Amino acid sequence: MLQQLNLPAYESRIREHRPGKPEIFDPIRRKFVRLSPEEWVRQHFLNFLVNHKKYPASLIVVEASLVYNHLSKRGDIVVYNNLGKPCLMVECKAPGVQITQDVFDQVAMYNMSLLVDYLVVTNGLNHYACCIDHVHRSYSFLPEIPFYDQITG
Repeated sequence: MLQQLNLPAYESRIREHRPGKPEIFDPIRRKFVRLSPEEWVRQHFLNFLVNHKKYPASLIVVEASLVYNHLSKRGDIVVYNNLGKPCLMVECKAPGVQITQDVFDQVAMYNMSLLVDYLVVTNGLNHYACCIDHVHRSYSFLPEIPFYDQITG
């Protein structure tokens, strides 16, 4: 069930709270959550951000509420700077979900309410990061996921 991802492995805490209903501990939300393929990717990506890219866990929100077109939506991972401004949003998909233009359109639509400067889309196997130029309404893909000090510098 738990697919090998293109992210650093880590010691995840998994339990079976009810038979057939595995849960994984989310250190950001400080609780066990249902272990789905998308959650498996999200937890690995959170570990990657905090332990490898030096993002402060205290400035990360998982399933951040946002409103787009009068509809309540949730950003999988939103990272804030020290002033409380959102600066990076990550959209996580299950490993079996291909990263397509529709996925990018979804995260770009969510970003219309947050206006972050960096967007990341991942399915745990492929990761794409881009920098948004809000003035010129354009974006450019980055060669790798930036470190925290690169997005807040």
